[in-house]
Amino acid sequence: MPYRVIPFINEEFYHLYNRGLEKKDIFTQNRDYSHFIKTFFYYQIQNPKPKFSVYRRTSIFPVDPSKKIVDIICYCLMPNHFHLLIKQLKDGGITEFMRRFILSYIKYRNLKYKHQGPLLNGPFRAVRIETDEQLIHVSRYIHLNPLVSKLVKNLNFYSWSSYRAYIGLEDSPALAKEEILSFFKSPEGYQKFVMDQADYGTTLELLKHTTMDIDE
Repeated sequence: MPYRVIPFINEEFYHLYNRGLEKKDIFTQNRDYSHFIKTFFYYQIQNPKPKFSVYRRTSIFPVDPSKKIVDIICYCLMPNHFHLLIKQLKDGGITEFMRRFILSYIKYRNLKYKHQGPLLNGPFRAVRIETDEQLIHVSRYIHLNPLVSKLVKNLNFYSWSSYRAYIGLEDSPALAKEEILSFFKSPEGYQKFVMDQADYGTTLELLKHTTMDIDE
């Protein structure tokens, strides 16, 4: 699938994703998943900010909303690929955010596993979200990945996505989950929406033009 060149517009939402080169895993240990998550939350904030080495050792990291270049709406990390739903807040925000956090993670992984060469399958892919309906269905599509791929039988136990934060099982103050939850009366309402398998076909239909050949 060729890289889709699209403009990134402030206050618009985008589904961003990529996979490992030759479908190889990009996360090997739990620490890799955790490091990746901390990295992208760190790089949503413009400089100046504490060094990443300080940030990753603490759970206390005040976020000045005026310094955010993107909002992270939801995410899911799978062994050989990842999905992010992002809102751009400042000009060039998504490009800077993706460049910085991906390079940081590649540096971490290359050092840890004594690896050289590319990790990901080229530039990240991006699709602009055009409607509120598509927005909430994309969030469900992202959160359902571990279940659909049979990594877990219960999404409540998958640690490497934002789903647990959405349904109140963990706290994630840097996550802009209200962009999605505002469409529902409660977190329980969103949970029911995600687990509504009868509507999953609608999700796939809306996302026909966004999916990549992860599982082929």
